[in-house]
Amino acid sequence: MPSHKSCGAQANPKKHREVALSVPATGDEEWQALRAPIESGWLTQGPRVAEFEKGFSARHGVAHAIATTSGTTALHLALAALGIGPGDEVIVPAFTWVATANVVLYTGATPIFVDVRSDTYNLDIDAVAQLVTKRTRAVIAVHLFGLCADIDALKRILPDNVSIIEDAACAAGSAYKGKAPGGLGTLGCFSFHPRKSITTGEGGMLTTNDPVLAERAAALRSHGATLSDEARRHGPAPHRMPDINMLGFNYRMSDLQAAVGVVQLTKLDEFIDERNHWAKWYHDKLADLRWLKLPHVPENSRHAWQAFVTIVDETISPLPRNAIMEMLQKRGIGTRPGTHAVTDLGYYRDTHGIQAGEYPVASYLDQCSMAIPLHNRMSDADYQHVAQALHDL
Repeated sequence: MPSHKSCGAQANPKKHREVALSVPATGDEEWQALRAPIESGWLTQGPRVAEFEKGFSARHGVAHAIATTSGTTALHLALAALGIGPGDEVIVPAFTWVATANVVLYTGATPIFVDVRSDTYNLDIDAVAQLVTKRTRAVIAVHLFGLCADIDALKRILPDNVSIIEDAACAAGSAYKGKAPGGLGTLGCFSFHPRKSITTGEGGMLTTNDPVLAERAAALRSHGATLSDEARRHGPAPHRMPDINMLGFNYRMSDLQAAVGVVQLTKLDEFIDERNHWAKWYHDKLADLRWLKLPHVPENSRHAWQAFVTIVDETISPLPRNAIMEMLQKRGIGTRPGTHAVTDLGYYRDTHGIQAGEYPVASYLDQCSMAIPLHNRMSDADYQHVAQALHDL
């Protein structure tokens, strides 16, 4: 399998092995890529961003890609481009990172929570069908941990006027029925946070096949301006200033970030292949642990494995999940809950009147899910160490 171990966890004869939950796989190529924008003096959004957008759209089979400051701002930009605002409803999974719900509130719209499936961790399509009203403008379908949501099933139950926004923060390099995420719905939103399979430090990408939405999102990304800084700088009329026809934001990615992203993108498929190899290895080596439920991958899906998220069955496990995580930490192994149930967070409980047990699967996953290390800086010995520590329990 491909190897990116030069800066990974190494055995120390004087100390137990340390295996971090996630470490970005960057190196000299990314370091060298920063030279060009630094030497040119063009550090903000410019030619490197355009290059990254072009490469990303080509890799994911979409017509338009618009780089942003984060996955969160990409999601906010998607909602804004659709014109979603006060009085509108957006259906959001209850088990996801809080940003998925927060962006709905940023627009003044109302998040409508839906429970998720216990096997895929993605939204429950049958439950979505019961929540659609005349006020529903969009569904945010999260491809959680790198597994694409069942978009075809979602399309079958939604009216034509309801948009699908893919929260593909974890899903770069994945596939659904042979198709890459980002163009499966109306808009797609990716993240390049260091815990993702490819990174720019912070950063995001909005994708779409709709030219009208793409043009609107591109303008909104830069204060609503009709002309980019790069076009103005290289144009024939230096006195020209962009017109502003809408209230926009400053969500522009820098050329420094994009220079790293261009290099990372060339490694994406190699990274995902390696992660799939070790995910299969985990499934083989941990299958005998009856108390540890391993993540399910439906047919016709290519998982990106942003995280390998298990479920601790506390009815038969040797210890409660939290105690297991603490013991693994003592062995030098990083873990964390898969993510949180947004509906169990204090802010959403208080502001939305959510009752205990209203989203039972999300709450169960909040309490019992456990991500174990899987990333492109791990060595064979690291994986053996994790498997052995789990068996030693």
